[in-house]
Amino acid sequence: MGWFKTRELEPGVFVTLEPAVDPMFRASIVTVLGRDRDLQLDFGCGVLPLRPALPLSGKPVVAVASHAHVDHIGGFHEFSERLGHAAEAAGFAGQPGFETFADEFLGWPDVVTALPRPGWRINDWHLFPTPLAGTLDEGDRIDLGDRQFTVLHLPGHSPGGIGLLDEQGGLFLTGDAIYDDEILDDLPGASIPDYLCTMDRLRQIDCRLAIGGHGPEMTRPRLKAIAGDYLRRRG
Repeated sequence: MGWFKTRELEPGVFVTLEPAVDPMFRASIVTVLGRDRDLQLDFGCGVLPLRPALPLSGKPVVAVASHAHVDHIGGFHEFSERLGHAAEAAGFAGQPGFETFADEFLGWPDVVTALPRPGWRINDWHLFPTPLAGTLDEGDRIDLGDRQFTVLHLPGHSPGGIGLLDEQGGLFLTGDAIYDDEILDDLPGASIPDYLCTMDRLRQIDCRLAIGGHGPEMTRPRLKAIAGDYLRRRG
């Protein structure tokens, strides 16, 4: 089996995972094919080169990182049009510490359950600095020609967390703002007050399919249930 595993959720929408990475760092890598260009959201841990494994069409690619944590930017350096939120620019550019959690990935017990290649060691791995080519903020638009995504600033898990909403198609790419798994809000850089505002906002968003940064995809009722549960527990 290859290092990456890709599923097509619907025509032109794919999720790629690294199954041998510990679930803590096993993030959803989302590809959306467009008429004029493709969207690539998030980039795994960078254990092996990512771009050759992705179902890209060969058209220009706009590469967007939902936030600067290691499990979402490992292969970010393989793309030239790199976009993210300015609040996490230091992490993208390679500032050490909690901006990326690269040290935590290096020190995590059994962070991979299989070797990506013979003789590979965790000390062979490093996270490439990936300074942004441009920044995204609330209300910005990403136009693929036949799909348009609106950028939503959704802090809480991290200061510059963003989601991408295709209002016409009902597709919502949430990053780690919300996902169907244990919500991590006690990490350095996280903010429960911000998360409460984000979760309240998420309950109002109309979508058909939501793809989170971790865990299974979500219907709108499931997304609303997760957000509501968080608000009851933390509010």
